[in-house]
Amino acid sequence: MNLTLTGKTALVCGSTQGIGRATAIELALLGANIVLMARNEQTLKTTLANLDTTKGQKHYYIVADFSQPSAAPTSLAQHLALFPDVHILINNTGGPAGGPLINAKPEEFVQTFHNHLLTNQALVQAVFPAMKKAGFGRIVNIISTSVKQPIVGLGISNTIRGAVAQWAKTLSLEIASFGITVNNVLPGYTETARLAAVLTMRAKASGKTEEEVAKQMESEMPTGRFVRAEEVAAAIAFLCTPAAASINGINLPVDGGRTGSL
Repeated sequence: MNLTLTGKTALVCGSTQGIGRATAIELALLGANIVLMARNEQTLKTTLANLDTTKGQKHYYIVADFSQPSAAPTSLAQHLALFPDVHILINNTGGPAGGPLINAKPEEFVQTFHNHLLTNQALVQAVFPAMKKAGFGRIVNIISTSVKQPIVGLGISNTIRGAVAQWAKTLSLEIASFGITVNNVLPGYTETARLAAVLTMRAKASGKTEEEVAKQMESEMPTGRFVRAEEVAAAIAFLCTPAAASINGINLPVDGGRTGSL
């Protein structure tokens, strides 16, 4: 099985914590050069220092705030002017705040649509020429199991994540002939800062402690525990390898079996 990524370059968004950070580390272990992208330069430097370099890789970082309309595309364009080859793109952006959908404001939908879908589109357009030229490309979007089963209390996220999934499926049909695959990974309850925020939100809404909420959520998991970020990263990394060349246009849950659909 060909799992090597030596000679390939991966741009990993949101790569200083949680699933994004774990993915950058995993891809580096497979031999890829890593370009980290996040908004905090100090945490970018810290993450960069923890990436494997034993296969001669060279790693870089890009500072960009995804909440600003042109920040990520502009910063990436500056990087590509110097280092044009990107073979793997990991789209990963933190989700919006939770709360009842009935109370959501129009501007919250617009901001989330920009952060997740429009930024993904701009980044894909920026790296597509290099992928096409190389005859190899992997685009993996880290979304949510809400694509298959909406999550109560995350209405805006449910709405926009679904749009991203449809965008990705359409894109996968258009560019597969160039050796480029597009897939979505759907993390379930994963031990990240996002889960911590959900626990706080649900505890406040229910009057329970965060520990009680966590136990209830874990009881819904067939595995009896939350997913680890490294486990999601392993699935993402596999989809980026040459071995996964014919896996295209799918939604892959990494959720311990919790999602109640096929």
